[in-house]
Amino acid sequence: MDFDVRTDRLLLRRWRDDDLEPFAQLTADAEVMRFFPAPLDREQSDDLATRADALFDVHGYGLWALERLDTGAFIGFTGLAPMPEGIPGSGGVEVGWRLTPSAWGQGLATEAATAALHFAFTELMLPEVNSITAVVNIRSRRVMERLGMQLAGEFNHPRLSPGSALRRHVRYVLAAAGSPG
Repeated sequence: MDFDVRTDRLLLRRWRDDDLEPFAQLTADAEVMRFFPAPLDREQSDDLATRADALFDVHGYGLWALERLDTGAFIGFTGLAPMPEGIPGSGGVEVGWRLTPSAWGQGLATEAATAALHFAFTELMLPEVNSITAVVNIRSRRVMERLGMQLAGEFNHPRLSPGSALRRHVRYVLAAAGSPG
């Protein structure tokens, strides 16, 4: 199955070895990783990229590497992943994204996530897709709202310590009937 997806400005594709260096820079950036427990070192970053790509072989969906069509530059990832265990929506699928700061504020996360949702609903025939983030991550919450997702509630993320400012999370959901595209 060909997993490549094109939008007006982006190519969502499987990962390549030459994505690892720019991805390591992205995941080491404190501002990019502000709403995650900590920046990643090179080994952790490479492991995340490997797991993101392996999802396609295991599940038939995954986290695509994002490439700008105009420049060919790698700018992060967007895609689909199994919801983490032990949280509302576990057993389902989530849409997520992580982009380099130079790609922020241009609607690229929304554009890529819209394509991922279209894939989820038309190719995978999923009944719904989730998205989660820390309550304080207003930028990602706004992307979720632009995607037409509805707030489904708040929860304490079980992988974050009780004292963490990031522990409180929100879950947004989009049903297939409300899918974009």
